[in-house]
Amino acid sequence: MKKLISIALLACLGSYAVSAQELYMPRNIKAAYAKGTRSMNGKPGPNYWQNHGKYNMDIKVDAGTKIVSGTEEIVYSNNSTDTLKTLAIRFVNNLHKPTAPRGGSVSQDFLSAGLNISAFSVDGETIAVNSKDWGTVGNVRLKKPLAPKSKITVKIDWDYPLSKESGREGQIDPNTFYVAYSYPRISVYDDYNGWDRIPHTDRAEFYNDFNDYTFAVKAPKNYVVYATGDLLNPDEVLQPEIASRLKKSYLTDEIQHIATEQELKDGKVTLQKDWNTWKFKANHITDVCFGLSSTYLWDAASVVVDAKANRRVSTQAAYNVKSKDFPNSVKNNLYALAWFSNNWPGVPYPFSKMTAFQGFADMEYPMMVNDSDTGDPVFAQLVQDHEVAHTYFPFYMGINETRYAYMDEGWATTLEYLIGIAERGKEAADKFYKAFRVQRYINDKSAEEDQPIISMSDQVSGSGYGNNSYGKASLSYIALKDMLGDDLFKKALHHYMENWNGKHPIPWDYFNSMNSGSGQNLNWFFQNWFFTNNYIDLALTKPQISSGKATFVIKNEGGFAIPFDILVTDAEGKTETIHKTPAVWKVNQKEMTMTINTNRKIKSIKLDGGIFMDATPTDNVYEVK
Repeated sequence: MKKLISIALLACLGSYAVSAQELYMPRNIKAAYAKGTRSMNGKPGPNYWQNHGKYNMDIKVDAGTKIVSGTEEIVYSNNSTDTLKTLAIRFVNNLHKPTAPRGGSVSQDFLSAGLNISAFSVDGETIAVNSKDWGTVGNVRLKKPLAPKSKITVKIDWDYPLSKESGREGQIDPNTFYVAYSYPRISVYDDYNGWDRIPHTDRAEFYNDFNDYTFAVKAPKNYVVYATGDLLNPDEVLQPEIASRLKKSYLTDEIQHIATEQELKDGKVTLQKDWNTWKFKANHITDVCFGLSSTYLWDAASVVVDAKANRRVSTQAAYNVKSKDFPNSVKNNLYALAWFSNNWPGVPYPFSKMTAFQGFADMEYPMMVNDSDTGDPVFAQLVQDHEVAHTYFPFYMGINETRYAYMDEGWATTLEYLIGIAERGKEAADKFYKAFRVQRYINDKSAEEDQPIISMSDQVSGSGYGNNSYGKASLSYIALKDMLGDDLFKKALHHYMENWNGKHPIPWDYFNSMNSGSGQNLNWFFQNWFFTNNYIDLALTKPQISSGKATFVIKNEGGFAIPFDILVTDAEGKTETIHKTPAVWKVNQKEMTMTINTNRKIKSIKLDGGIFMDATPTDNVYEVK
């Protein structure tokens, strides 16, 4: 269509500019930058360090008693400059103890006795530990302090019961268990907070070091074990035909039905020993978990995620024969892993495997997801996409989800939206995003909805937590993408990811990396989105129309620097769309003035934010009378 309208933007200058100001930092974060563990150019500082554990674990799951027991050896390296007098030991599953603090009510079936530590030693010397009094974090005082740049060997024998009611872990059914957060681990000791001792309350999620894991899972015969990491001994636990199918799946895009319902019933899947020991290995990863079942069907295939290296990733699924969603799980993951690797974020999937396990949590774990069966194939794919997207945030990047959930949930929500456009088209993706991620937030006028995104995630609750972590954070990333354009945004994002892959970024590392990666000072944008009580609300004032010109003011009542379209419709019903990126709010975040030059008679002017839904859409339209 012939262009109808030429436009001129007149910025209203004011004193609201913040483009050069320093972003607020808590005192402990300032101290980290002063110590040189972090750098204002976005990279880890010259004095950056992080501690490391090398875990060797033997775990047993008793399908009769529902008891998980294990013994582990941890070679723990103190790479910090501090002498450690205690160890903080984290055991998330103590959430099930009746005395544990929780973010909500639970049923009797959720409760259990929690962790029992039967032996604990450091460098061969026994330490008396009373785990009965522990919550999700316990403290062990070392007999000999751990000096900087030195190691200790910690050995722990432990057991705990699987909760009858499954959440992120526990009993799925009498013959199926999802075993996550199942071992005592040394908590994170970092450069800005020291020991991470924040209790897990079943809302804010996790923060773990990058460790190396070798672990074995002893399971009864006929139970197949699915886990983080590479299966090292398929021929020692699977019957020859099943092992052959699994190995074939590593080399083909064609979906292989590794274990069928009848084969499972007939005992033709695992070796028919009373117990089989499944061995796995995964290095430089933030956690490991596993699921096991004697009845779940098992599908697998693989997909190339890095064409240059011709590197394939195994995609697997374990599910109930009655499942409506999971027969499509491997197919969906073949698409998702290739799409994420080549489009957004455009970084090859970094691990060797991804397994989707049917449970109840809709939750991510390294190399695994535990998803519910929804009966809706479109929604099921979207949920799986979201959980797999977490591979990058928080697993490729070692995000502190407990304090900064928006650093991973916001990105997973954004990636879920972007892959949704590719899968179902923009109209459908926009409709879902608005209904599921924005609508309840923008229509809820309560104060908790407008808390700054930078607020610590474990210090906000209810819908304030959910919207800060998911929708609002995601909108900030999408707004920045719109402002920078896809190429520059991806360049800056990759700069951030390269800086902090395998390390522990905090929000200021993100801000600084995006600044240096884009070659721009974006602090005004980050100030606007992360450090204010802003929301989304534009208002269109009455235009002044004369001599082929229409001049009007757009007020930013809510304050967020959002992108939007101006739809100008003439008397013949033809509409011109003028797009404005968030850059229009850089100088004056309160209002902007537009002048439209046209020889056409204007019938209406409308502001449309798309997925940036407006709190009061009634003042976004002006009809010329």
